[in-house]
Amino acid sequence: MPVPPPPTSARTPGAAAPPAGDAWPPAVKLVMAARFARSVGQGALVVGFTLYLHALGWHATAIGGLLSAALLFGVGLTLLVGPASDRLGRKPFLLAYEGVLIASALMALGSSATWVLSLGAILGGFGRGANGAAGPFGPLEQAWLAQDLLPAQRAGVFSVNSALGFGGMAAGALLAGLPAAWGRQLPGALAYRPLFLLPLLGSAIGLVLLARAPDARRRAPPAAPGAGAASTSAAGAGTTARRAPSAARREENRQLLRLALANTLNGFGIGLVAPLMAYWFLRRFGRGPASIGPALGAGFVLAALGGLIAARIAARVGVVRTVVVMRGAGLALMLLTPFMPVFGLAAALWAARAAFNQGTLGVRQALTMGLTRRHRQGLAATVNNVSIQVPRAVGPAIAGLMLHRGWLTAPFLAAAALQLAYLVAYQRLFGGLEGVDA
Repeated sequence: MPVPPPPTSARTPGAAAPPAGDAWPPAVKLVMAARFARSVGQGALVVGFTLYLHALGWHATAIGGLLSAALLFGVGLTLLVGPASDRLGRKPFLLAYEGVLIASALMALGSSATWVLSLGAILGGFGRGANGAAGPFGPLEQAWLAQDLLPAQRAGVFSVNSALGFGGMAAGALLAGLPAAWGRQLPGALAYRPLFLLPLLGSAIGLVLLARAPDARRRAPPAAPGAGAASTSAAGAGTTARRAPSAARREENRQLLRLALANTLNGFGIGLVAPLMAYWFLRRFGRGPASIGPALGAGFVLAALGGLIAARIAARVGVVRTVVVMRGAGLALMLLTPFMPVFGLAAALWAARAAFNQGTLGVRQALTMGLTRRHRQGLAATVNNVSIQVPRAVGPAIAGLMLHRGWLTAPFLAAAALQLAYLVAYQRLFGGLEGVDA
């Protein structure tokens, strides 16, 4: 016997009714599976790509400049395709992205030319890592997941999706150690080239999965209550009905502005420490990739577990409380990291921090998808992504200057201050949504 649909207030306006019970729509499962396949290749290259460039003779400034350029290019592309996906659908863009990744990986397998690797880093995201997300098209992926889900389902779905990405990244990071196994047959920089098979295979699998995933056609924004009768009623009633969508849009815009302001603090805090963490371990403890790789891989595993835990906590106490408590614990662990006397303790604290910080990624994305109606969720995901990534791109330049002067603790202190401000802002700006399904 079919289960009656939930009340209109509990469903994203304009979304299709979800399946009975807690079942996830087929598109959700296929998009999540594609993310996992993609994340393995990302994890391998987040460890191996910069080492490959170093083996080819690239200088550190050139490597850092390439990664920064790739991140900024991604932000610009996100601004273009995010809102467009609300009109044209998510599927065509994500299929095109997988095709670009396949082409980039094929080229990198066959050539080490500077322009090939630069193109791969900028278009294919080599070495950047995105926890399995589709690079600059990540907001489209979020909107696709959200479009047919009940609000109450989102925190669980987004947390599992995040956990799958972190799990794949961890597997890829471990596979990045394989060049040592065939170093005799492929000496020097050639040993790293087979790693590009992982993003090639991952994107080929993702292309097949996404091609099978149904994508809803664009729907008109939901009409205000009583809009149908307004056409035959008095002009005053029609005017009221026409004003309602504008009022809803203004409120959504206010919420997105609040999100952007909070995310700016978060992005600066992330950018000051996370992108240069491997380099910091080298400077602080003199350790190399054999020690740093497993340490960062452990962080990915713990982040995946943290994501699953965050979903359970959020179901009981709400998204905002979950984010504030877990990120607060992660902030404390990050602040203690630079004061640890030995590498093992510092690496353990940094990995544990990932469970609390990155583990909240899924529930934060779920809250973002609840800030707008369905036909504007691509825009919401774009605002969420860009407002974090732009300040994050600036952070490494500032942190690099600090580290160049030998200020190894200063980036952590500055990042902690910014992330504390973020948590205060997040609670104050979105605490009122705690009683609303995110």
